[in-house]
Amino acid sequence: MQNIFFEIGLMFILATIGAYTAKLIKQPMIPGYVIAGIIVGPLMHLITNSSTILTLSEIGIAFLLFIVGLEIDFKKLKNVAKVSTVGGITQMFLLFNLGFLIATYFGFKSLEAVYFGIILTFSSTAVVLKILSDKCELDTLHARLIIGFLLIEDIFVVMVLSVLNTINEFSIAIMLISIAKGIGAVIICLLAGKYIFPGIFKFAARTQELLFLVSVSVLFLFSIFFNYIGFSVVIGSFVAGIVLGNLPYHLEIMSKAESLKSFFATLFFVSLGLELSLGSVTTLLAPLITGVIVIILIKPLITMTICSFFGYNRRPSFLAAISLTQISEFSLIIVSQGLILGHVTKDFFSMTIMLLMTTIITTSYFIKYDHKIFDLIGNKIKFFENVAAKELENVPEKFKPDVIICGYNRIGYSIVKSLGKKKILIVDYDPEVIKNLMKNKNIKCIYGDIGDSDLLKKIPLDNAKLLISTDPDVKDNKLLLKETKLRNNKMIKIVTANQIEEALDLYKNGANYVIMPHLLGGHHVSLMLDKFNHIKNKFKKEKSIHIKDLTERRKQWQQI
Repeated sequence: MQNIFFEIGLMFILATIGAYTAKLIKQPMIPGYVIAGIIVGPLMHLITNSSTILTLSEIGIAFLLFIVGLEIDFKKLKNVAKVSTVGGITQMFLLFNLGFLIATYFGFKSLEAVYFGIILTFSSTAVVLKILSDKCELDTLHARLIIGFLLIEDIFVVMVLSVLNTINEFSIAIMLISIAKGIGAVIICLLAGKYIFPGIFKFAARTQELLFLVSVSVLFLFSIFFNYIGFSVVIGSFVAGIVLGNLPYHLEIMSKAESLKSFFATLFFVSLGLELSLGSVTTLLAPLITGVIVIILIKPLITMTICSFFGYNRRPSFLAAISLTQISEFSLIIVSQGLILGHVTKDFFSMTIMLLMTTIITTSYFIKYDHKIFDLIGNKIKFFENVAAKELENVPEKFKPDVIICGYNRIGYSIVKSLGKKKILIVDYDPEVIKNLMKNKNIKCIYGDIGDSDLLKKIPLDNAKLLISTDPDVKDNKLLLKETKLRNNKMIKIVTANQIEEALDLYKNGANYVIMPHLLGGHHVSLMLDKFNHIKNKFKKEKSIHIKDLTERRKQWQQI
């Protein structure tokens, strides 16, 4: 017991030093965690108990995926379902076969080549969603694309894990039975979430401590259940998160589990460094380097091509592609299972850890600087623009709008509704939004990214009286303001920002007003308080109006 306490304590002390140092020099914290693991493990040999390390790693992954499951909102993925399903399966097929061919070239046995293909196929749900959550970007278009791809991959991970234990005596019948068991287990969990848990959690929610205990107990219950029927515990924890994420109390559960997320995320990343065997990595250096090249160069090209084929332009395609440049935490589980079954060697396992470490570290930098990287190479990847996307517009040749709205999101919808019969042109970079708007011939719209200078030249700015951008990207808005200054400086220019410094910068660049959504909500409430003067009946009337508006808006978005 003392040894475990000492080992965990040492891991966290060095992880804290690593994270603190990374923050001081303005770097992502994940590399600091991994380096801490390398120091206490392979370099200084302060922690050598491999069973403890593997257990801590698996617990870390389990809790990480539980939180990830809680954060996923399936309703927001409806408009990316096609690209996620068809595109995701296409991407996995190409990467698996490429990995298999590479492994065969380097002399791996057939079974090891299959494992190499598998580890190149999947991306890390836990890592990517953690970084996107830290950046507050889970609600963006590229995040929805990313989550869609990851969910399809996770479904296939379940299938792969279901086949692993039977691969030595493989048969179609055994594989189908394993898959059926997995699907059946998920259905049982979903039914429990629909018919059993609502009553239990309604009572538990009266006490925050009990709500937390019941939530964690569900996590362990599902993990034990999935493990009992032959799956990994992390699959059970992920399903537990998804099931509880559909309950009315998921926000309270998330807030309670947030500290657990940080704790076990740290455990997971440090354990990566701990498990590394520096000596054995050198024996498979060539396939390791080739694997890294495939993940950080070829995989993004495949992903961008797929997104482009489905009509998404360069920016969301690139941001989604660059975020998926790592292998999955499930790779460790899959390969460790392969090690136990004798399918792969210890050297192969160490190579997988190194590949996971390397790609996770590079991903943390890619996602941190994704917009800056796009700014550098965006003009050089115009060939990814899909020809079909150019047909996504409904703008007569001589149409002169009174109002131009860039971004038909939550803010844009309200603005359009309030403008009445004015001649409006909507610009949006989500092709599904534009396709839906084009069903109404009276709505003039055009598909594109306002960060693209070619699109700005195409937008009829010259005679418009009002320009509204709901895009919070400062660079895009500054480019838009610069174009309007050249072509129609008399128009009223309203743009959006998330930070105070960004808003002040946009004012300097000619904005007439800057929308700050988080401040706007508070301002609206203060106006209501002044207007209604604490009279309850007036709030009741406003409530009815608001519910009606929200219902209409929900119907509108369900069509997209």
